[in-house]
Amino acid sequence: MEQVTVPEQAAPVASKPRHPYEVLRMLPRDATPAQQDSAIQAVFKPKEIRYSSRPDTLHLPGHKPGKSIKDVRLPLYYKETFFSESPMLHPEVKSDRSGVAGDPVPYTMRTDNFFNIILIVCFILASVSIGHSRNFIIRQFKSFVYYPAKERVFSTETSNEVHFQVLLLLQTCLQVAVIQYFLTLRYIGVTFVLSSDYQLIGVYLVCVAAYFLLKWLLYSFVNIVFFNSKINLQWVKAWLFLTAFEGILLFPIVLLQIYFDLDVQYTMIYFIIVLIFVKLLTFYKSCIIFLRQKVLFLQIILYFCALEMVPLALLFGFMVAIGNYLNVNF
Repeated sequence: MEQVTVPEQAAPVASKPRHPYEVLRMLPRDATPAQQDSAIQAVFKPKEIRYSSRPDTLHLPGHKPGKSIKDVRLPLYYKETFFSESPMLHPEVKSDRSGVAGDPVPYTMRTDNFFNIILIVCFILASVSIGHSRNFIIRQFKSFVYYPAKERVFSTETSNEVHFQVLLLLQTCLQVAVIQYFLTLRYIGVTFVLSSDYQLIGVYLVCVAAYFLLKWLLYSFVNIVFFNSKINLQWVKAWLFLTAFEGILLFPIVLLQIYFDLDVQYTMIYFIIVLIFVKLLTFYKSCIIFLRQKVLFLQIILYFCALEMVPLALLFGFMVAIGNYLNVNF
């Protein structure tokens, strides 16, 4: 009877580890983390990842498949990044930001593009207007000191000088609106029913522009009744010059308020001083123009109060009422 021999068991063949834990099992127990990392790097070499070109069919039922970065119809910001040429890029893998979120930069007017544009526009308007109306400004300053001679009373200005004065008048409206906005934030509140604080400045700008338009209409109506057309024209030119001069005086305080965080209380004091100074010049000019004889002094005072002080008080009272009405009271 033949004896059946059993073949011997085949010797195990050492295979390359396919997982990092297999490499760690071959190391001694007292292996340091640096030795473990070196052993893993010696076995596993990073290779370039080649993604499959087959269509993705693993999306959720009822949903469209995800967009491929190889789709030429995608916008460039989907594909072009700093690491778009790197083979190690995985745009489909989401990553969270590490670290602790810092404090956000607080809002300041000096970094607001809207206020910067306003100041640049005002500076350009003032520079161009003064540059083109230099002779007219010199004549106006000289006329404040004495009553001009008859041959110079009715000197006409060029159309460019009048246009630049109108631009300076618009600048004055804008400066007063911005200052009123600062006062509103300080003394009324910082939260309004409007979607943006810029709209509040726009509302104040419309109010100030309507105030100057109303004053011009009142001057035109009242002066026609009591004075001749030539004197009325001279007064309108002087009033326009004084209003433009007021805007130039208010420009520095707006700069200090925005870029140096000046206290609003000092801004209000400066604004009141400029306002009183301009009103005194206005009263002085009205006396020079209308008081050829010293018998109408009381009438000039009544004229000044009715057409200067009363509309001014109504303007600021109306703007304060608008600020209180638009303010959100919790």
